[in-house]
Amino acid sequence: MGRELNTFMNRPEPTDRAQLLDRLGALVQYDLAIVGGGATGLGIALDAAARGFSVALIESEDFAHGTSSRSTKLLHGGVRYLAQGNISLVQEALHERSTVLHNAPHLSQRLSFILPCYKYWQIPFYAIGLQMYDALAGKRGLGKTQIMGSSATRRSMPNLQLRQLKGSVRYWDAQFDDARLALALARTAAQRGALLVNYCKVNELIHENGRISGLVCEDRETQQSFKISAKCVINAAGVWVDRLRASDDATRNQVSQAIVAPSQGVHISVDASFLPGHEALIVPKTADGRVLFAVPWRGKVILGTTDTPRHDLSREPDPFKAELDFILDEGAKYLERAPTRADVKSIWVGLRPLVKPPSDDGDNTKKISREHTVLISPSKLVTVTGGKWTTYRVMAQDALNHCFDAGLLSKKQGDDTVRLLLVGAQQNQHFVDPMVVAGGAALYGDEADELLNLPGHDNELGGQLTEAMVRFAARYEYARKVEDVLARRARILFLDARLAQSMAPSVAGILQSETGIDPGLSEFLELCEHYLRLP
Repeated sequence: MGRELNTFMNRPEPTDRAQLLDRLGALVQYDLAIVGGGATGLGIALDAAARGFSVALIESEDFAHGTSSRSTKLLHGGVRYLAQGNISLVQEALHERSTVLHNAPHLSQRLSFILPCYKYWQIPFYAIGLQMYDALAGKRGLGKTQIMGSSATRRSMPNLQLRQLKGSVRYWDAQFDDARLALALARTAAQRGALLVNYCKVNELIHENGRISGLVCEDRETQQSFKISAKCVINAAGVWVDRLRASDDATRNQVSQAIVAPSQGVHISVDASFLPGHEALIVPKTADGRVLFAVPWRGKVILGTTDTPRHDLSREPDPFKAELDFILDEGAKYLERAPTRADVKSIWVGLRPLVKPPSDDGDNTKKISREHTVLISPSKLVTVTGGKWTTYRVMAQDALNHCFDAGLLSKKQGDDTVRLLLVGAQQNQHFVDPMVVAGGAALYGDEADELLNLPGHDNELGGQLTEAMVRFAARYEYARKVEDVLARRARILFLDARLAQSMAPSVAGILQSETGIDPGLSEFLELCEHYLRLP
């Protein structure tokens, strides 16, 4: 598959805010300006930088603040897409699953899933489908599908509902840390020369002679304005891409038609005792026809998800009562000791940017394809949306190929991202279960030793977060706020919002000493209440 590409450096590269803004203010023309710092935008930034293009990426919030930090934490080919007959999407995703496992072994790992069967016909039915899944994975498979009797199933998953259990099917997929993978993409792109700035919003698109030539953005900390000139501008703003498309169309006195049908997915975090062990539970068909997962992750168990149309685009959407009831009710059908509302340690919502079919009103999101789309407007604004985390890399390749075909960029090959190791991943190094266990220093991969050189490496603040990790986040990982650290650099807000709330003052003090700015403590404490508030 080509030569191994390692981005490992002896020391992590600082992310000094003043230096980033100085570079942003330089009067240069970039090959590529990207709006949006989620999985899609960051994947494009890395691919373009690896090819040798000059790249500027801006994000109005923190990197992976939205959908890209709120997934079910699964790298998968999509078992239900196989059931829908979408073989090409499954094959593509299985290929990309193995790519992430290779390029970020400290942030991903294989994971076994148990599919319980309560009717005898379900065992061969699901086993045959999952063996097809194995066959499509080929040499990239992570383990063979197995049929287990009721006794073996009980031993593997002791809290499983046993009444009328006939057996189960075990198969293999993978899981990852979504927000930290996004951060690894950002930092690896920066090592290749890309400029990435979070907390910087787009105020205006610049057009010259009917063609987009750049944008005007504003640093949200200083309110300083910057003009970015670029040969090509890519709109990778997730569920918010239609806002930028509307701004572009308005320059031609046109009203744009929305292409995104947002779908809301809710997850809850509960104690690991509800799913003892290191295996995940999959319910292949719930009452509403969806797949439900119970997944061990970072010392807790995540249950989800829902698929509810959502037409408003809040940065922190509220879960609906029906969604929480659905997750708890379905969980109670399969777990002997099932979680209740009182057991929920955190509840969060992500908005999926599903691509709307031309005649669709967006009210049946379960049937909308998870594939991505790339559009180029008459003024040459390139919009990329849809897709899923597992396939971020091929989405980036496809977006750049569209830019080449449209003559917006001259084609370059550069380094192949299939074998480009991300920050923290050293060739032939393996890490032990960083996702299932609480995490800690294992999530830093081969940068873990750098923590020992920072003050407070032995001062644990809680949840396996140390003072040194907070300083590392501020110095090398673009962290500006308490939320950046406790929600995305560490994942404590998503795992246990009450614990995050108790740790916030200590994190705020360390961040302020590192950055010299207000780290937003009061705002974060309010956010914790939001993640604790059950509908």
